[in-house]
Amino acid sequence: MAKQKFRTEVSQLLHLIIHSLYSNKEIFLRELISNASDAMDKLRYLTTSDNKYKSIEFTPKIDIKFENTDKTKTLTIIDNGIGMNKADLVENLGTIARSGTKKFIEKLSGDSKKDSNLIGQFGVGFYSSFMVADTVEVLTKKAGEKTAFLWKSDGKTGFNIKEVEKDSYGTEIKLFLNDQGSEYTDKWSLENIIKKYSDHIAFPIYLHYTEKKDDKEEQIVDQVNSASAFWKRPKSSLKKKDYNEFYKTFANANEDPLLHLHTTAEGTLDYTTLFFIPKVAPMDMQNADYKPGVKLYVKRVFITDDDKELMPVYLRFLRGIIDTEDLPLNVSREILQKNKVLDKIKRNSVKKVLKAIENLAKKDKSKYEEFYMQYGIPLKEGLYQDFENRDLLLDLLRFRTNKTNEWISLSDYVSNMKKDQKSIFYITGENYDVLKTSPLLEACNKKDVEVLIMDNEIDEFVFSSVTKYKENTFKSINHSDALEELQTDDDKKENTSCDPLIKKMKSVLGDKVKDITISTRLTDSPSCLVADSSDPTAQMQKMFQQMGQMNMPEAKPILEINPKHKIVKKMIKMSKTKQFNDSVLLIYEQALVAENIKLDNPNEFISRINRVLEKSL
Repeated sequence: MAKQKFRTEVSQLLHLIIHSLYSNKEIFLRELISNASDAMDKLRYLTTSDNKYKSIEFTPKIDIKFENTDKTKTLTIIDNGIGMNKADLVENLGTIARSGTKKFIEKLSGDSKKDSNLIGQFGVGFYSSFMVADTVEVLTKKAGEKTAFLWKSDGKTGFNIKEVEKDSYGTEIKLFLNDQGSEYTDKWSLENIIKKYSDHIAFPIYLHYTEKKDDKEEQIVDQVNSASAFWKRPKSSLKKKDYNEFYKTFANANEDPLLHLHTTAEGTLDYTTLFFIPKVAPMDMQNADYKPGVKLYVKRVFITDDDKELMPVYLRFLRGIIDTEDLPLNVSREILQKNKVLDKIKRNSVKKVLKAIENLAKKDKSKYEEFYMQYGIPLKEGLYQDFENRDLLLDLLRFRTNKTNEWISLSDYVSNMKKDQKSIFYITGENYDVLKTSPLLEACNKKDVEVLIMDNEIDEFVFSSVTKYKENTFKSINHSDALEELQTDDDKKENTSCDPLIKKMKSVLGDKVKDITISTRLTDSPSCLVADSSDPTAQMQKMFQQMGQMNMPEAKPILEINPKHKIVKKMIKMSKTKQFNDSVLLIYEQALVAENIKLDNPNEFISRINRVLEKSL
């Protein structure tokens, strides 16, 4: 059969993996053992749930064999799992059938520690074999099918697939080792790697080797892993190091997790959960097609690892296991999605995870900030996904303000509020530095009132629906009426001296603005733009457009002017001159710029500036 080329960016990916991870090449064995375990998990589940497979006699195990001669150096990993047919081989080994491959390639940095974590996140662990092998052969036969296949590749030019004979189902991966991989034909080296990375694998791993006894070579087969469900071990017998090593194998990671949470419940419900929070957010966390990180087991039998209903979407960064005694082994996907047992486990688990995060925030501020930089956005998503835990989620949020670059909680904010202050003030936009110098903050700065600076696009959406924190109302200073409670009697005095000016300005700006009003928030700037109390802000409108809602009616802003500013005072006197129109438009356009809103015609803006400069210089 003619050689087939790798699809997508596999060739490029292989090159990058081989060279980026060279210093940590032993992870290839972890990846292959993990894949073998998954294959047996899947078959074990099918033998309990699918009539097609119930007749299969199945004693799961992994065998590892090696050969070291002058001519041949090979390493073979054998499992009796589900196996693959031709279509599976092409899909799994000929392409990377996941969105984000290009992004993955771009993220590879050359730092072996960082890059090895990406390998597992993108499900490309098999390709790490080519770090130690010039050629890889995959002999496989899918359970319940008659035909076996041999896949062969050098990892560069493509791959071949041909029909072959194979008595039993399962998969054999044979690595023809290169010079860098020759060290993996040593019994002690292999045993150490297996114990380091794969001791928890729930199936026995047997190492085959030859030993000389009385001048005779004896074939020996040793089980080298404990083959017990790690999460079922008593917590008292496990150390932090044990959890870290399990996590690295389970999540295909190369660094310790940020946090782990191991829970056992007995009584009305009997279940065990083990959750980890990675130090670095999964690469696909913000993708709609993200891969769930939680596996479901029933009585230690693997059921599924692709059910997004096991945990809420906003906790999609979690990696871990749910193992329950209260479901049948043949439970279907449809039953899973509506199951009361799982729903209760999910609710309990969410509360425990959030409490664990809360404890982290209380005990270790710097470590929590590390967490928040990675997962702050998903937590905010939870505010409109999880009403039951909204109060707890609000306590977990952190913000910078107009008064500090340090991260503070809402509780911190409330404790710092002015004596008569009733509201939690915030400003939304796209850029922290721009927002911190916004004219909208001038009155608050003058009155020493703290304002939360929200510079992520999700903030606008979330806090338009979250109205209160405890007894304090959230108010966006992007809106016209937000600062009314801060106004003094002097602020409230009606200023009519600008009425003729406002009337004339309205005739110039027309429908560019909804209204022009006297500002009580401006102290240093001549103008600013705000949204009417009932309208979405410019940021919100922009977000709706990005979401594809193009038919929404445009909400015009309100232009506020500062009657005490020199420019505004001069505009009153020049209302009958030719420069007036330019000045009005510049006042409006500079307010747009201050809000980081794109100008309709930058060239006209520049021309107006030049005309005003010519007159003034």
